[in-house]
Amino acid sequence: MENTWSLLHGAMNAADTPTGLRRGTVRRVARFARPHWRRLAVFGVLTVVSAVLAVSTPLLAGRVVDVIVGDGAATTVVWLALLIAGIAVADAGVGLAERWQSAHIGEGLIFDLRRAVFEHVQRMPIAFFARSRTGALVSRLNNDVIGAQRTFTATLSGLVTNVVQLLLSFAVMVTLSWQVTLLALALLPVFVLPARRIGRRMAALQHEAAGLNASMTDQMTERFSAPGATLVKLFGRPDVEVDEFGARAGRVRDIGVRTAMLTRWFMTNLTLVSALAQALVYGLGGWLALRGTLDAGTVVSLALLLTRLYTPLTALANVRVDVMTALVSFERIFEVLDLRPMLTKTDRPTPLPGGGVSLEFDDVRFAYPSAEQYSLASLEEVAVVDDRGGEQVLHGIDFRVEPGRMVALVGSSGAGKSTIAALVPRLYDPDSGSVRLSGVDVRDLSFATVRGAVGLVTQDGHLFHDTIRANLTYAAPAADEADIWDALDRARLEPLVRSLPDGLDTVVGERGYRLSGGERQRLTIARLLLARPRVVVLDEATAHLDSESEAAVGAALADALRGRTAVVIAHRLSTVRAADEILVVEQGRIVERGDHTELLERDGRYAELHRTQFAAGTERSTV
Repeated sequence: MENTWSLLHGAMNAADTPTGLRRGTVRRVARFARPHWRRLAVFGVLTVVSAVLAVSTPLLAGRVVDVIVGDGAATTVVWLALLIAGIAVADAGVGLAERWQSAHIGEGLIFDLRRAVFEHVQRMPIAFFARSRTGALVSRLNNDVIGAQRTFTATLSGLVTNVVQLLLSFAVMVTLSWQVTLLALALLPVFVLPARRIGRRMAALQHEAAGLNASMTDQMTERFSAPGATLVKLFGRPDVEVDEFGARAGRVRDIGVRTAMLTRWFMTNLTLVSALAQALVYGLGGWLALRGTLDAGTVVSLALLLTRLYTPLTALANVRVDVMTALVSFERIFEVLDLRPMLTKTDRPTPLPGGGVSLEFDDVRFAYPSAEQYSLASLEEVAVVDDRGGEQVLHGIDFRVEPGRMVALVGSSGAGKSTIAALVPRLYDPDSGSVRLSGVDVRDLSFATVRGAVGLVTQDGHLFHDTIRANLTYAAPAADEADIWDALDRARLEPLVRSLPDGLDTVVGERGYRLSGGERQRLTIARLLLARPRVVVLDEATAHLDSESEAAVGAALADALRGRTAVVIAHRLSTVRAADEILVVEQGRIVERGDHTELLERDGRYAELHRTQFAAGTERSTV
């Protein structure tokens, strides 16, 4: 196996290695293969056995010819024929076992790669998903992982088999006749030169095709969703979409045709050279046999061994193309794995005390990271990622919320309220200062503890394309039927769900698109109620509800939040009047704090927002 990795390493570091590939990729591939070393070892042994059996048959065939020409015994021919048949049966069995091992290695690698990429992507910050194309990420987990898997199921399998068979065939041929062997290898340069020229071109084509396939997947993912399809129809651009998709698909088609023709041209030339070499063997071998310096059976053995020599040479000459293609897939996977997650987990998490949980922001400062820290140009379908960022958006935020108390955040759009909300469940970490739950920095808690203690409902709460039951129990897998109906009742959704033909087993559609906006939002609130977190953050949670629904859900939330720490963000000031404390946030700073009455009497920014919303006796959510 060490020689195999050396060959792969040589292919990687050759002079015509595509510039898109980084050195060291092969070593990383080897690290992924290390857990499968036992199967790789068994595979190597089977490969050697298969090669020995393959070389044995030509030698026995030559022996048969010698017996026939030398007027030997018929029983000898029969026994040799039976031996050849037995070797064929054994070779078939070894081939099946060899394939069994390589399939397990390849499928195991697919599992390892997919799990590694999926787990790594889950640890990326929310900003990563906001910038990355969904289709491009899906392509890395599907097309590129399968392309990388071919390294072990096809390329590696063929490489090991062909190397062993080539060495054995060459050794046997030299012992039979070094003159004929040297003549047969005279055309060897014709195998090597095309491989070096074509390898780089094939890798570049495969790299371009992978990017185009990712773009098509992304376009389909976005346009085939209900919101995307609605947007396309509203602005009347289906023809433009078809043309854009067709342009990418057409380029993939052209690349496929060009790749097929390059491969065919290459293989045709190599097959032709192999046939010419065999003609040379018959010519020189026959001449030597007629002169009496070579047995007739040896000539036959050499001719048959030549196929065992040139077939591996043909495959090995083409293996560079396969290796480079597979390395492109590995490289695209490693690109994602090399992205550094913004959040790190502590090795020794601190337990969170029981009972009510307090929330405290202590001199918190935060700046969103620039895209180059967490994104890839290939995932965004841009030439270079946007390097802007790093400007501080929170400047010394300080406040404390006691258990059972509610704090409201109000202010202009873009003031930093949602950023504050995102720091509580640790979607991001502050650059300085700390966010603490019951006196414990959230960075010292395990992710599971934070997720279990904090519940967040945003203004666009997401629902999976699954049943109502599955969407609710995602937050509380152990919840029983009574818990589910209780949460739906408190979210004022029970009558609606009971009226549906499939009840809790009703599929809500992608992103919950089969429900109205208010119904979707109430379902996300029911999910929060079912999770029963000790800290609740509502980021415009009632933004999509009409007045009647808002009043009903408000009453449910008032009951659900009793005894829990609550942070509520709302543009409608009518929804935060009952807060124990109201924080007015502007330009990343808390500029005012107090209850509703105190802030109105102070006649500051809060009073200004209040007058704007309630001008002429009508509340408007424009702030």
